[in-house]
Amino acid sequence: MAKVLVVTSGKGGVGKTTSTAALGAALAQSGQNVVVVDFDVGLRNLDLVMGAERRVVFDLINVVQGDAKLNQALIRDKRLETLSLLPASQTRDKDALTEAGVERVIGELREKFDWVICDSPAGIERGALLAMRHADLAVVVTNPEVSSVRDSDRIIGMLDSKTLKAEKGERMEKHLLLTRFDTARAARGEMLKTEDILEILSIPLLGIIPESEEVLKASNLGMPVTLNAPTSAPSRAYFDAARRLNGEDLEVVVPLERKGFMSRLFGRRVA
Repeated sequence: MAKVLVVTSGKGGVGKTTSTAALGAALAQSGQNVVVVDFDVGLRNLDLVMGAERRVVFDLINVVQGDAKLNQALIRDKRLETLSLLPASQTRDKDALTEAGVERVIGELREKFDWVICDSPAGIERGALLAMRHADLAVVVTNPEVSSVRDSDRIIGMLDSKTLKAEKGERMEKHLLLTRFDTARAARGEMLKTEDILEILSIPLLGIIPESEEVLKASNLGMPVTLNAPTSAPSRAYFDAARRLNGEDLEVVVPLERKGFMSRLFGRRVA
């Protein structure tokens, strides 16, 4: 039976979709059967990042409403046979999602995959609530800036009150993924310190993804960065995050770009 993971945030533009693709590919590269599901109905960007935009025939809304079978909508990645995509609709709105339909689809996906990774819309509206509704665990994506951290705090509250696990009185497992981290700016005090963010949000740190052109380059090529540039600093951070999701106990470091001998050997330890 699969684990259902929701990748969520309060603020848009923090890297949810690129993180969903990268984590999904990293888990699939470890030999697990993974599906990434785009819940951002009306916008639909996950298929672009996955390089599958021309292969979309049916989508999540078609399956939820019974107009297509799940197997008709699933798109298997051409580079990783253990990675699949269930795209969102670009022409419908989030009201087309029904709670019963989402429950049925998630139930079917649980039977087919080891990991079901739901790419949530930003914020706390209907699509985001349905994306987190059936999750077993959550990755809260935030940037090291005040507004992003404040919005993430609100999302954590929703995870602890609006999910099925919360309604059953069970604890929702939550992890923090800090994206677009710039070591030089952090040293100059131009962004929030990691320890301050952790104190505010009070959830375990899954990983720190450094600011890198490789992430944007991979997205523009329609590839998860962990496939396009597997030895890059952000990819190494995503691979480590995936290992932590699988239960490995790894020290969190900020991977450095491999420009020199010392950088090849060490990352910057997080306080």
